[in-house]
Amino acid sequence: MGALQSVYRTFAGKHGTGTAAFIGIAVLFWVICLIVLPQIAMLDYSFRYNLPASEIGGPNDVYTLDNYVYFFRGNDGTINTLDMGILVRTLAAAVFVTIIDVLLCYPIAFILAHSATGVAARLMVIGLIVPFWVNEILRAFAFRVLFGSTGLINGVGMSLGLWDQPIDFIRADVALYSGLTYAYILLMVFPIFNAVEALDRNQIEAARDMGASWWRVHWRVVLPVAKPGIASGSTMVFMLTAGALAAPQILGGPSSLWFTQLIYQWFNQSANWQRGSAYAVLLLIVCISFVMMLMRVFKVSIGEIGR
Repeated sequence: MGALQSVYRTFAGKHGTGTAAFIGIAVLFWVICLIVLPQIAMLDYSFRYNLPASEIGGPNDVYTLDNYVYFFRGNDGTINTLDMGILVRTLAAAVFVTIIDVLLCYPIAFILAHSATGVAARLMVIGLIVPFWVNEILRAFAFRVLFGSTGLINGVGMSLGLWDQPIDFIRADVALYSGLTYAYILLMVFPIFNAVEALDRNQIEAARDMGASWWRVHWRVVLPVAKPGIASGSTMVFMLTAGALAAPQILGGPSSLWFTQLIYQWFNQSANWQRGSAYAVLLLIVCISFVMMLMRVFKVSIGEIGR
């Protein structure tokens, strides 16, 4: 609490009491009304029975663990391998997309921070930002067209003789992973860029002068500085990928059910908001636990991510 007061006083000293009060009230409204209260309501829903409207508030409207038990055991008492398998597959896919984004964005961020200057740097930033002016749904459909059986990739591949028949990239989830990787690429590039930009170029030159190879320079000099940015970007990409709905709905194959689609089905198709809430809470808990575990493994603190 004392730290928050110190931050508030510092901000008020720089920008004025009125501005600081407005920002503080806006942040409190955002956190309490748009994050905390909806989550509390969903948590409450998750411990309720799915009752008709006439019975809500009556003697049968009591708390229960049935919605959580169903995730593990189903209706017949056996292990619910289907739903648990979908959750594991969703998390594995989110990890895969996050790793691909790190591999793609790290060199881009490094070049943008230490190699590109002037017009080249501005063109790189514009090239990264402008495509995201297009709505996410339209981008997802563009990827479906691109990877479709009569799309550009299949057309070029067959015209060059690389394959004879169209490849079903949709069923193979290539389109889905590509679309998700592209959808959150900015959330990986800019945190890494912000971290790497603070690195003194002289440190890199000194390591090179001492005979270090480029991979060793990055491993020993650049990556330790970039680690908070990588952790921050990875956290956002992983959480958003695991919670994605539009891209899996549009780009996913018939056998690649995403856990968020399962939640959507409980809410909208089955009209069982209680079980959908339980599944949503489970996804949130598992994702947060997974991120916290990785932070401990890679020795990254919350403070470093928030820089």
